[in-house]
Amino acid sequence: MQSVFSLEGKKGIVTGLANADSIAFGCAKALHEAGAKLLLSYGHAKSEPHITPLLPALGHPSLVFCDVRDDAQLQALFAQAKEEFGTLDFVIHAIAFANREDLHGRVVDSSQDGFALAMDISCHSFIRMARLAEPLMPQGGCLLTMSYHGASKVVPTYSLMGPVKAALESSVRYMAEELGPQGIRVHAISPGLIKTRAASGIAGFDAMMQEECGKTPLRRLVDIHDIGQTSVFLISDAGRSLTGNIVLVDAGANIKA
Repeated sequence: MQSVFSLEGKKGIVTGLANADSIAFGCAKALHEAGAKLLLSYGHAKSEPHITPLLPALGHPSLVFCDVRDDAQLQALFAQAKEEFGTLDFVIHAIAFANREDLHGRVVDSSQDGFALAMDISCHSFIRMARLAEPLMPQGGCLLTMSYHGASKVVPTYSLMGPVKAALESSVRYMAEELGPQGIRVHAISPGLIKTRAASGIAGFDAMMQEECGKTPLRRLVDIHDIGQTSVFLISDAGRSLTGNIVLVDAGANIKA
């Protein structure tokens, strides 16, 4: 009997690949090891030299450049998925961005254009992906995005991304309700602190990591492989009755005052 955690025969897209430290890579590696077939995308041309050496460990999947601000590029990504796979079982959205001046400043001082850009890339692109994935999931599927504790609690250095991630988490709940009748499940994974390229833009991040490591009940931080294994669980048949969740993967940090 096949394990309920097996992803043999499942096909999907993982977006936001940047390098070996990115959450997208942790997810892609875990999904590949569980038997899934992948189509990968990245959004920064400078990332390609850091990504191509990773492809052998992922089964040599197709790699597509996709700037999610460009609807034509996003549509082309899903058109390629349809051509390669026919249907989809999962999509992972591991993309977030805010201008440095908005990320390092106060929310009340954020620019209108900067707020709109952060919301478009970090939140609305997930909604657009869901719309494109829906017709490719006739038997249902799973859509995953990435959030953070700063969506529900004030993390001073997280600034503008806090409201943006809060909107993303709310979108997850509404999308779960709207897509549930088609058997499409929607979740956000909310990792603890992980040192990724995106996190490097947060002021004082190293000090935050050191402090959190001593506070978590497990006395350690999580890593990209923990997030990858959680994505396997949620996409697999073991997670078939779960939807609309903000899944906290933070070594228990969220329970501490």
